[in-house]
Amino acid sequence: MILAAQLSDTHFDGKPRNIERVERVMAFLADLPRRPDVILVTGDVTDSGRPEQYAEARLALAADLPVCVLPGNHDDRGAFRSVLLGEPASTAPINSVHRTGTLTLILLDSSVPGEPGGLLTDDTYAWLDATLAETPADHSVLLALHHPPSLLHSPIVDGIALADPDRLAGIVAGDDRILAVLTGHAHSPAVTLFAGKPQLTGPSTASVLGPAWELAAPHRVMDYAPDPALALHVIDGGRLTTHFRSVAMGGWLAQSPV
Repeated sequence: MILAAQLSDTHFDGKPRNIERVERVMAFLADLPRRPDVILVTGDVTDSGRPEQYAEARLALAADLPVCVLPGNHDDRGAFRSVLLGEPASTAPINSVHRTGTLTLILLDSSVPGEPGGLLTDDTYAWLDATLAETPADHSVLLALHHPPSLLHSPIVDGIALADPDRLAGIVAGDDRILAVLTGHAHSPAVTLFAGKPQLTGPSTASVLGPAWELAAPHRVMDYAPDPALALHVIDGGRLTTHFRSVAMGGWLAQSPV
């Protein structure tokens, strides 16, 4: 069994609130009797891409296990690379791959500098093809990106989702090793299908954004009251099971077993 934790839309912004919420989630993961094999952060790491915000993220997300991070529309590739990854600043897409056991986690940069919507470049598709070609036949694969390729009935997010999703759909449908597509961006846990596979959108640690039946334009207001939340993905024998979990800011309350 492989356990992957997914955080999303942490929006470090120079204020203590979002730092404390991520630290609480990281403490929850560190205290689990069975700790994750990898932690994934699916974009919008910062609120405005400032170097000091990435410095906050680097400290709050520090762990003694692998932490894989991809950018979202609120991020800046240059500062992301230089501060968070310790690499030379560049505006090229930030794609990466992490393998643990028989799981290959492929992180795709769907951000478009200066734009809220998402797109995967030709270079990213070429890199994805090469990465899949190098992935062992017996591996399970999870694709991760910030922008959902399938619409989620969100009056805000659907207008700035992944453009040209059909190209990605052909890859997802054509590779039996791909178990699911993991996304962020929506600030709400959501499950749907994309190219016949699960599309699992992780919740935000910072806030919650309601779908169409809760929020209608022009009332585009985030809900900052709920506790931070995350997704826990279990890969076992080529099968994926996902649990969504909120983490109380005040800590766990002792309760009798159900």
